[in-house]
Amino acid sequence: MATPDRLEALLRELLPQVLGALTRRTGDFDRSEDAVSEAMLAAARQWRAEGVPADPRAWLVTVASRRLTDMWRSESARRRREVQVAEAEARLTAPVEYAADDTADLLFLCCHPDLSPASRVALTLRAVGGLTTAEIAAAFLVPADTMTRRISRAKQTVAAAGGGFGVLDAATRSERLPSVLRVLYLIFNEGYSAAAGAELARVELSGEAIRLTRRLRESLPDQPELAGLLALMLLTDARRPARLDGDGGLVPLEAQDRRLWRRELVDEGVAILTGVLPRPPAGPYRLQAAIAAVHDEAELARDTDWPQILGLYRFLERVDPSPMAQLGRVVALAMVEGPRAGLAACEELAGELGGHHRWFAVRAHLLEDAGETQAAVRAYREAAQRTASLPERDYLTRRADRLSAAPD
Repeated sequence: MATPDRLEALLRELLPQVLGALTRRTGDFDRSEDAVSEAMLAAARQWRAEGVPADPRAWLVTVASRRLTDMWRSESARRRREVQVAEAEARLTAPVEYAADDTADLLFLCCHPDLSPASRVALTLRAVGGLTTAEIAAAFLVPADTMTRRISRAKQTVAAAGGGFGVLDAATRSERLPSVLRVLYLIFNEGYSAAAGAELARVELSGEAIRLTRRLRESLPDQPELAGLLALMLLTDARRPARLDGDGGLVPLEAQDRRLWRRELVDEGVAILTGVLPRPPAGPYRLQAAIAAVHDEAELARDTDWPQILGLYRFLERVDPSPMAQLGRVVALAMVEGPRAGLAACEELAGELGGHHRWFAVRAHLLEDAGETQAAVRAYREAAQRTASLPERDYLTRRADRLSAAPD
């Protein structure tokens, strides 16, 4: 089996050969370059685990060719959808409250109330995002045939309910908007912090969520929660360059080099949020964006306005008592009143959240800050065992190992 250095050298040597072969065959340099890049990434993962194939150049050309074909098919499908929407618009005889948009209509269609949340996400990524079924399956760590069946059932459900690719009326959009925002939020979160697998993030998912949210906001400019969701995505994604260290290890927020944060995204997110935050009633996405903005506007971690964040989390918990809001409030409380206060609040959530790895991770950090080293080690190890994300598992295990090795 090739060492990482030898594998990297081999891939570097094959890159121009494969790109040249695919470009000569197709005449499409830009897409060939994208396809070859994806093939190289696939090779780096697969060959490291299974060994280099007998003919690595042929393997790469085959994989890149398949990916290029998927790209062309996706673009063709997207053009067909645009034609269908244009034809539907031409048949309209009554005005609608806002301009129709193909992306917006498809988003609302994919969030049909008869579909499960998982099916809404999958259908959105396939029909609107243009991702292949294989890509969606890989992102959510399910077999490709499972994802194919899920998407097919979703399409059949929409068709059976009388759904089509025409323009949806204002009442239907208003009814489905919360589901659409939830789907976009889930896609972004899975892209920014993958729930499982070897990668910390899947940039194609978080980037697609931002793109779709921008497009939807063009159609619905007066929806404050939609604007808040876009602001939240931008303020969160701005930190992505600092989330991994030089060895690929996870870097927690308080330890990140904030000079690496993308200030243009922070500025855009803050500007969007400033325009919509005062509009009542405050919703969960604007409140989460406000919390993200307080973090992002602090030049150093020690400058963070934790009392303001604690107040925002308490407000968020009343509006949307989700596990994220509850654990966020616990962390903020500990930063304001000390780790013992945080631990007491964390224990109150044990019955509801005590089976989740994030509860153990928060508890481990608080125990460490409180000086309860051995209990912190046990909590870190329990959190590591419960997470399906390998980068998170490695980070939690390293924390436990470091504490175990520290002198008493």
